[in-house]
Amino acid sequence: MIKVDKIIVVEGKYDRIKLSSIIDGVIIETDGFGIFKNKEKQRLLRKLAEKKGLLILTDSDSAGFVIRNFITSIVPNEYITNAYIPDIFGKEKRKESASKEGKLGVEGVSSEIIVKALENVGVGCVYTENKDRKIVTNIDLYDDGLNGTADSKINRLKLLKYLDLPQRLSTKGLVEIINTLMTYDEYKFAVEKSREVEL
Repeated sequence: MIKVDKIIVVEGKYDRIKLSSIIDGVIIETDGFGIFKNKEKQRLLRKLAEKKGLLILTDSDSAGFVIRNFITSIVPNEYITNAYIPDIFGKEKRKESASKEGKLGVEGVSSEIIVKALENVGVGCVYTENKDRKIVTNIDLYDDGLNGTADSKINRLKLLKYLDLPQRLSTKGLVEIINTLMTYDEYKFAVEKSREVEL
């Protein structure tokens, strides 16, 4: 596993699944062209970019470049690292036919090719985090009434609104984003402040 400090941006869930077997890090999907209209996800990408930087790894077809170019138009260039997979023609195993351009996407290329694409942009060394840093876990979410309790959905929505994060963010995604954006103490402060938020 390659520990990546930057936020990895891919097109869809199968790309994320593929990268999850190679990368230890936060992986965000654009939902393909869905990113164009999803203002919440656009804000999230800008926020994550400022905190950690983005590493964009989209497919090498024209659609992948359209998505990549859109992200680079909404996020300042200094926060972006572009990694590219080569043009390899073929068909993904789960699909009945090849894509329009006949190229394999991120999900279809080998792990070795993805690792090489990351190494080409200087990603590949192990990033070690401060071991003394306290991280937020699902247990913290439960203790703070954000998961598994009667009012957890409302409390979680208030926190998401307070943090200006997408309302559809999963609990797992919320934990990842919180640990990326803030310290444990900042999280606790945000939980307290979010109680005052009106939905």
